[in-house]
Amino acid sequence: MSQRRSNSRRGTEKDTAKEQDRIAGRNPVLEALRSGAMIDTIYVSQESGGLQEIIQMAKEREIPVKIVTESKLNQLTGGAVHQGVAADGACASYVSLEDLLKRAEEKGEPPLLVLCDGIQDPHNLGAIIRTAEAAGAHGVVIPKRRSASLTLTVGKTSAGAASWLPVARVSNLVSAMETLKEHGVWIYGTDAAGASYTQSDFTGGTAFVIGSEGFGMSRLVGETCDTMLSLPMRGKVNSLNASVAAGIFLYEAVRQRMEKEA
Repeated sequence: MSQRRSNSRRGTEKDTAKEQDRIAGRNPVLEALRSGAMIDTIYVSQESGGLQEIIQMAKEREIPVKIVTESKLNQLTGGAVHQGVAADGACASYVSLEDLLKRAEEKGEPPLLVLCDGIQDPHNLGAIIRTAEAAGAHGVVIPKRRSASLTLTVGKTSAGAASWLPVARVSNLVSAMETLKEHGVWIYGTDAAGASYTQSDFTGGTAFVIGSEGFGMSRLVGETCDTMLSLPMRGKVNSLNASVAAGIFLYEAVRQRMEKEA
């Protein structure tokens, strides 16, 4: 989350084969697809041909295929022999937005969700998932574009929480927000100009939108929120790490819900 702008940006997903545990090469990627292994993303060089079978299998399993340059693929695979294709392993599979709402319903609880808008650092996403699971949230929502995804790095950073907390990956975050509203979920954006986070009632259906540290929420996402919330900034630094901000909002919701139950 950025309350306007952070004074530094950790950057996007790290491009190291070791950290992401990437599979490189045509046969290894094909075998991974055939075996049903969890794959998050497949990277295909725009300069290579003969990859139709891999691309078709990926589409059938709804695995995103990203077309990249040869030099980018070389960078992603750390110089390994990739034959024009590589794949990222996944730490968990995705669910639908409806699955998150059903999970809350089955527990007899108002939905408590975190929507990530532009969280591209896998360490931040992993930390958000870890905190959300600990707080008893019903799930996290991420967009297919401009977002970190359920790579093995996210799984490690979440300390295993990604295996327990469902994550929905949606084509359009704004559309997902509208769907949540139809189900009685109130959408809270995060911005320095918003009302104090202690002045809102989170005991009903609640979703917190956490924007990127570098740019905050996108314009359309911000306009679709029902209310903007802010955290008091009494020091010289005017923003918090996205996962820290998510934790503060989540545990305020937990506090309010526990008080209501008492």
